[in-house]
Amino acid sequence: MTKILVVDDRADNLLSIESILEKDNYDIIKATSGRNALKILLSEFDFALILMDVKMPEMSGFETASLIYERQKLKNIPIIFITAHDYNEENIFKGYKVGAVDYIYKPINPEYLRAKVKVFIELYKKNQQLVSQEQKMIAITKNLESEINERKLSEEKIQGLNLQLLQYIEKLETANKELDRFAFMASHDLQEPLRKIRTFADRLNTNYSEKLDVDAAKYLKRIEYSAEKMQNLIQDILTFSKIANNMENYVEVDLNSLLTDILTEINAEHSNVSINIITGKLPTIYSNQLLMSTLFQNLLNNAIKYRRDDVQHQIKIYSEFEEGSSDKKYYRIYVEDNGIGFDQKYSDQIFKMFTRLHQNNTEGNGIGLALCKKIVETHKGYISVRSKENEGTTFIISIPFETQNPVKSGNIIANPSEN
Repeated sequence: MTKILVVDDRADNLLSIESILEKDNYDIIKATSGRNALKILLSEFDFALILMDVKMPEMSGFETASLIYERQKLKNIPIIFITAHDYNEENIFKGYKVGAVDYIYKPINPEYLRAKVKVFIELYKKNQQLVSQEQKMIAITKNLESEINERKLSEEKIQGLNLQLLQYIEKLETANKELDRFAFMASHDLQEPLRKIRTFADRLNTNYSEKLDVDAAKYLKRIEYSAEKMQNLIQDILTFSKIANNMENYVEVDLNSLLTDILTEINAEHSNVSINIITGKLPTIYSNQLLMSTLFQNLLNNAIKYRRDDVQHQIKIYSEFEEGSSDKKYYRIYVEDNGIGFDQKYSDQIFKMFTRLHQNNTEGNGIGLALCKKIVETHKGYISVRSKENEGTTFIISIPFETQNPVKSGNIIANPSEN
């Protein structure tokens, strides 16, 4: 309820004004003197309007108004003076000078008083709305400033983290290069003593095989077998470490022709194994031919190695052209078999170096699939696998189709018309 302070030394005048304004539901607070009004205003300052008689004993309306407006919190409360008709212009001017906004003359016209009060009450309400909106705008501005500052801090933090990440990536790339160089040098240095082991084992087998007893001959075969495995391992490590250095040796490779040559070799190598190999149309891509050959050889040998004995072994090789996210186009090349498979939860683990899920009698050093992964990633692609135990495994090679010169950019170029 809107509060109005009425100040008059006569009780009948206070009652008269109260009875006129009570119809409009104002909260009328009455003061019988200027001092009484000041006392009330010490504790209450949310008045919309003050109606005050000019001529009062002890302290006039002018003096009271002057003291009221000395307080900062009360400066915006409008004061209407109530005075007699014959009040001279000099005194009226004095009233405006101390801060009055208007005059009402006695005897008071009720409708005139109500209309006049209503105008100032409406002004008060609009002013309150403006103050409220201003406070809301100030609060919103502060929140925005706070959010902007927080965002700046977050951006600075992100920039710092990005810088750290770039530094870590640079260190990791340097470490990987050093690791590749170490692997290359270590593998290279191992070949000479291994060559001597194989040479002397071969001489023993050639010159002294008839003099060896059964156990000695068996041990010699184990030496030869282990030396051969060591040779294969060294060769795989050398191949793995050389991949990063082969990125610029791109040529146009017809994967159909490449696969035909590989299958000829595999059929000759596994002539004692019954395998049904089904091939579909494969794309022609710009790539490193040697690495692509290694990729397919490893995947096909892996499929043959982990075949099942209870079914006719079958391998399917086919491709499809697919548009991925962000308008990026891919060739998907599938190598699918019906072998022993594995639990899908190991799908990430199988691409790690020296990892073998099946500890059976099959040969292998755990590098083949890690080598496949590195080859595909060198070609800006990725490899994934899906598998189920006793049902088979499918490797999916995704090679991006891009239209830049591979020699200049190191990217893949594939011909979609070959799909």
